[in-house]
Amino acid sequence: MNKAERVSFAMKTLDALYPEIPIPLDHKDPYTLLIAVLLSAQSTDVRVNKITPLLFEKADNPYDMVKLSVEQIREIIKPVGLSPMKSKGIHGLSKILIEKHDGEVPADFEALEELPAVGHKTASVVMSQAFGIPAFPVDTHIHRLMYRWGFSNGKNVVQTERDAKRLFPKDAWNRLHLQIIWYGREYSPARGWNIEKDIITQKIGRKSVLNKLN
Repeated sequence: MNKAERVSFAMKTLDALYPEIPIPLDHKDPYTLLIAVLLSAQSTDVRVNKITPLLFEKADNPYDMVKLSVEQIREIIKPVGLSPMKSKGIHGLSKILIEKHDGEVPADFEALEELPAVGHKTASVVMSQAFGIPAFPVDTHIHRLMYRWGFSNGKNVVQTERDAKRLFPKDAWNRLHLQIIWYGREYSPARGWNIEKDIITQKIGRKSVLNKLN
């Protein structure tokens, strides 16, 4: 298989496995998604989905969020980890959304990345999942699989994102990044990897990765 054929095989397999793609983080609008994604840094979606209902019960919009103190936010979100940084970020970005954006989350990469505690990946998730604007957020699953499949060199997530955007059609980015995340969790995890279940890596995987399993 040449690279174009391998890309096509991966896309067709992912479409067959995940014709309907659930969004991992529970939310109801761009603001609650933004907060959930921020909380998910170095945590799990399962843990975040247990904590966000407690936080959103008190404040599910920036106007109510700024009424809480940073310490109050921190107490609620402690179980997801990095609570000192995340609580300051949540309070700070909520204040900026009110002051600069009329309380709305902007559908703009640059404006999102100017918000406290919001990096490129978080902005990409919000643009993709909240606004439907093509983006390719790279998490650990995507970074791992792009390397295993021979689509990127594994150097860093910046290079992985660049390679994904080059290889995959733009109108498929929003769908594919979620499909790859689910595939990585179910079929090609970092630990407890069973190559017999990982049909895509079996078919198109990088030779150096497959040789380690033999």
